[in-house]
Amino acid sequence: MSSIASTSHPSDWRHLAKGCTAGGAAAVLSKTALAPVDRLKLVLQLQNAQTYLAQQRYSGLVDCLVKIKSEQGILSLWRGNSASIARCFPSYALNFAFRDYFRLLFLSGVDRKREYGRFILGNIAAGGAGGATTLCICYPLDFARTRLAVDSRKDGSQRFKGINDCLRKIYAKDGIQGLYRGFIVSLQFIVVSRAVFFGLFDTLRVTAADNNPKKLPFISTLGLAQICIVTSSIMCYPLDTVRRRLMMESGKKEKLYSG
Repeated sequence: MSSIASTSHPSDWRHLAKGCTAGGAAAVLSKTALAPVDRLKLVLQLQNAQTYLAQQRYSGLVDCLVKIKSEQGILSLWRGNSASIARCFPSYALNFAFRDYFRLLFLSGVDRKREYGRFILGNIAAGGAGGATTLCICYPLDFARTRLAVDSRKDGSQRFKGINDCLRKIYAKDGIQGLYRGFIVSLQFIVVSRAVFFGLFDTLRVTAADNNPKKLPFISTLGLAQICIVTSSIMCYPLDTVRRRLMMESGKKEKLYSG
């Protein structure tokens, strides 16, 4: 009998720490390298939600890059990256821990070959539940990253000096509700995106490796991961736009969106 126990064991603390350290370090390097692209994406995604940006609308990626570099300097392309880095390690640690917990909860005793449908749904549910639980803890850092990335005034100055300043000012004006504005939509986003990614990745990896993921070549694992990332991003982009637009409402006197 081929049960989930034979395909996926809960990680012990040493394995968890090793995986989180390696994953977190890799995430820090990749996020830092790609921070300019991420900031450009956020600016284009949210320019209509900002009075100044709406008046100085960017026509596309290149136009946005040239104007930001000219008006704010080359280093401004990394603005908000500190918040991204700050949430890397806790996010990875919590994601690994919660995903293992929920996979054990949902898939314990499941026979992959005889109960393949339940196996797929269990992986999807575990990925979504783990992502949602992590979001509850790390959301303020995601909020700060978004606000810092698009923080720019007409004269080129910034409203926030950094992560702590951003969180402190929003909390002083709107309270804890301000720091969690857009949380419900973000919860929907993270559940769907994590469910699609982890559910699809875990299922494809085990299936492609004939029930033994350790035998799957690195290049194949990388290819599967990219397929899952692209699929998840395309499916969830509208929710990502909505949640970030709602984040921009905190600290404003006049709100554009009620929810």
